[in-house]
Amino acid sequence: MATIFSKIIAGEIPCYKVGEDEKNFAFLDINPVNKGHVLVVPKTENDYIFNLSDEDYSSLTSFARKVAKAMQRAIDCKRIGVAVIGLEVPHAHIHLIPINEEKDMSFSKPKLTLPAEEMQSIADAIAKELAK
Repeated sequence: MATIFSKIIAGEIPCYKVGEDEKNFAFLDINPVNKGHVLVVPKTENDYIFNLSDEDYSSLTSFARKVAKAMQRAIDCKRIGVAVIGLEVPHAHIHLIPINEEKDMSFSKPKLTLPAEEMQSIADAIAKELAK
């Protein structure tokens, strides 16, 4: 059965897409820890990031790095934090989160709810920087 991320990649479920390459896809988390929280996923389903082939793992982390650099240019923050948890959706993924202090990475704090227009604006700004 396809994961929710596979359905997003296939266009069956809408998302705030940031970018993609031949093997990977990036989109805004709809329950963000901070504004601009992005998920980077491989296009092929694999439940656990460390079960990816060396090639797919390298591709995913390299693409995540490009997205993080675009986020850094598009969003006012000190750093882009990185987290791999992998329990909430059975599809390997990397969380990229704009942060200004350590507590900004807390997944236990209440998630943000942002208007669709703001989500789209953030996705567009990151996508524009990623295209450079």
